[in-house]
Amino acid sequence: MRSIIYLIFAIFSFLSACSPKLNQSTSKSIIYPPPPDAGRIQYLTSISTSKDVVKQSAFSKSIVGEDKVQSILKPYGVFVRNGKMYVCDVNIAGLEIIDLENKEFNYFIPKDQYQLKLPLNIYVDKNDQLYIADITLQKIMVFDKNKEYVTSFGKKENLKPTDVFVKGDKIWVVDSGNHRVNVYNRKTYAFDFYFPKSEQDDESYLFKPTNIFVSENKVYVTDMAGSNVKIYTHKGEYLSSVGKYGDRIGDFVRPKGVAVDKEENLYVVDASFENVQIFDKDGKLLLYFGGAYKGPGGMWLPVKVRIDYDNLQYFQEYVDPKYDLEYLIYVTNQFGPDKVSVYGRIRDKYRKEIKK
Repeated sequence: MRSIIYLIFAIFSFLSACSPKLNQSTSKSIIYPPPPDAGRIQYLTSISTSKDVVKQSAFSKSIVGEDKVQSILKPYGVFVRNGKMYVCDVNIAGLEIIDLENKEFNYFIPKDQYQLKLPLNIYVDKNDQLYIADITLQKIMVFDKNKEYVTSFGKKENLKPTDVFVKGDKIWVVDSGNHRVNVYNRKTYAFDFYFPKSEQDDESYLFKPTNIFVSENKVYVTDMAGSNVKIYTHKGEYLSSVGKYGDRIGDFVRPKGVAVDKEENLYVVDASFENVQIFDKDGKLLLYFGGAYKGPGGMWLPVKVRIDYDNLQYFQEYVDPKYDLEYLIYVTNQFGPDKVSVYGRIRDKYRKEIKK
């Protein structure tokens, strides 16, 4: 009888371990702004090592020993597409690719003539093709869904790429060294045009552009040295800017990552304030979240922010039951224990019912 009980316990342990979960967040929900204000952002969890994704079964551990832990070392850009998270890691000159669906953690480090040097940011299109901005190579490196090399471009323009975005039939590249955004043809990879064509005393001038987001009709570019986010049309015509240099909330010191949600709310990472500030479509500050790292939810030299509407199912279990999850917000931290922090844009269930 005892042997049967042991067998059942072993089977139960094996099956439980074969259903891995991402790293659990703290038991008490971390909400921004904190109560009694209405919560809008919740810290959900973080991913820093393979242990946060892959849970080895006790049975496997007893047979082959403990799996080697793989780590995210110094992340920069992040992108999530079709259940996979792609993280640019400047310390390994490659990527971490985290399969959220199959709970796998792998490195992608191209070799030989296709090797990367300093990959800063990445965009993954609907065909799972990778566009990687490598500032040291002065190129955008392109790999297909099988991680096979396709092509590279940008060298002719003396490109110093810090970010890349694919939209429609264009590829938009931040050229930090030349104070501009270069636009390329998506099919041929040929250089098309650049903007802004302005001088330093013009308000449209980019002193040190770092990151980019392209919406349906606007282009948002973070100007770190200008301490703001500049907004242009798809043709490169200057529209306006958000933010200025200063030490108050709503100001910037070292703005980097930028993202825009479907309501045209603007998310901006500031590496000095170590937070993300959110502005409405008119440039009015709505709220901020993060802050210097003191525990989960805090930030430690954050770089990139990315919004994701398509992979909510992988993080739903972390959402406070009082709220509905609308979309995910990823923030990379170059230092500290939480390398990729995952937040959620939330809405109070009760308040939603009252509105109906």
